[in-house]
Amino acid sequence: MHWAALLSNPPADSSLATDPAGIAVWALQFTPRVAYRDEAVVLELAQSVRLFGGEEPLHELVESSAAEMGVTFIAWAPTSLAALALARAGIRDGFARPLARLLDPLPFEHLSAVNAHAATLSRLGCRTLADVRRLPRGGISRRFDKELLMALDQAYGLSPEVHNWVTLPETFAARLELPGRVETSPGLLFGARRLLLQMGGWLAARHAGVTAFRLRWCHDAMRARDAGDGGEITIRTAEPTQNVDHLCRLLAEHLAKVQLLAPVSDIEISATEVTAIVEHSHSLVPDKVRQGESLVLVLERIEARLGKTRVLRPVLMEDHRLEWMQRWQAQDAARPNATRRQTTVPQPAWILRTPLKLAIVKNRPIYQGPLQLLLGPDRVEGGWWHRAQGEEGCRNLNVQRDYWVALSAHAGALWIFQQRLGTDETAWFLHGHFA
Repeated sequence: MHWAALLSNPPADSSLATDPAGIAVWALQFTPRVAYRDEAVVLELAQSVRLFGGEEPLHELVESSAAEMGVTFIAWAPTSLAALALARAGIRDGFARPLARLLDPLPFEHLSAVNAHAATLSRLGCRTLADVRRLPRGGISRRFDKELLMALDQAYGLSPEVHNWVTLPETFAARLELPGRVETSPGLLFGARRLLLQMGGWLAARHAGVTAFRLRWCHDAMRARDAGDGGEITIRTAEPTQNVDHLCRLLAEHLAKVQLLAPVSDIEISATEVTAIVEHSHSLVPDKVRQGESLVLVLERIEARLGKTRVLRPVLMEDHRLEWMQRWQAQDAARPNATRRQTTVPQPAWILRTPLKLAIVKNRPIYQGPLQLLLGPDRVEGGWWHRAQGEEGCRNLNVQRDYWVALSAHAGALWIFQQRLGTDETAWFLHGHFA
C-alpha cells in the first residue's frame, strides 16, 4: 500500500481557513480512495503510481498542489495510521527505513487511540510507541479498550485497515470565509483560487470540464443599507476546461471591472455548466508538448479584457444567399447544430460589402476591360421572409440573381451576377473576388 496523510494546522488570523471536505474533494483527482483520519485526509495511491509516471513525480505533484490548498505537511507510509503519525512528527518519508524503526521512537501521543489513555500509560512509564508495544498484550486488552491494540496493529501493518471512502458529489459548490474584510474586487482572487483548485480536482475526478462557473460574494455585516447582501459574476469559456490557471486568469480579468459596494466577508464558487471531456489520441507515441497557450485560451483572455463585442468569430449559416452564409458572433456563444450543405459551384474568398454595378457594352459586362464568362449561370433566389430595419425603414431582402464566374485580364477571376431590375431591364454587379 502507498498512503499519504495530508495534515493542516488550525489557520492563523491572517490565513484562509482549511476545510478537510474541500481537501478531500480536491484529492479525488489522484485516487478514488480518499478518507478522513482525525484532523487529516488520507489517500491510498498504490494504483495511481503508474498513471502519474512513478512515485517521485506523483509525490511532487501532490505536494506542490496541496500547499495551495492549505496543507501544512504531507507524510508517505505503507499504512494510513503510520502516515498520520509521521505527519504529526514532521517526518515525510515513511519508506526510507523499515516501518517499525520509524514508528517506535515516536511519542505515543501521535496515535489518537493510544493518546486517549495517556494518563495511565504515563504512570506505567511509557513515553514512545515502542514502550507501549513492550507491554503484555493480554494486560493491554484487559485494562484498555480494543481500539488501542487495533490502532497499533494497523499502524504497523499487522492488521488490515477499514475506511469509509469519500464519495464524489454530483455538483460542485464550495464556500470560503475570508480571513479579513476585502474591500477591492481583485483581492477576492486569492481566496477564489483555492476554491478553483477544489473545482479543478472535482472536474478531473469526473473526467469533465467546466464551461461556466459562478462567483458569489457576501458583504460584511457592517455595511451600508443600500449595498445589498452581495453580488455575483458568471464566467464562461468557449471550450470545456479543467485548467485552473486559465480560469484564474479569466476571473482576474472580470474582477478588474467589478466595483464592490461594501467589504466582502466570504465567497462561494459553483460550477453551473459542466461537460464531459473526451480525450482523443491518434498516435502510438506520446504527443509533443505544446509551447505556450492555445489560441482558444488566448482569445478568452482578450475577450474578458476587451468585452464580448471586440472578439468575434465567423459561423457558417444554412443560407444560400452569399451575404448571409456566415455571421459573426461572440467567442463563447453556442454554435449552430445544423451542418451547412456543400455547394457544387465555386464561391469567392472575398465579397464586397455592397455589390458594384458594372458598365455594359454590347450587352456584356465590363470591369477593367471586357469580362469572359466561364461558369454559370447559378440561380440564387429567396429571402422573401427576411426583412431589415434601415434608415429608409423596413426593407425586404429578397434576391433573384444569376451568378457567373468571370475572367478579367487585369483583375483575375471574379464573381458577378445578373439581376432583373424591371420588366425588361437587367443589370450586372460585381460581388466578389477569387483568391
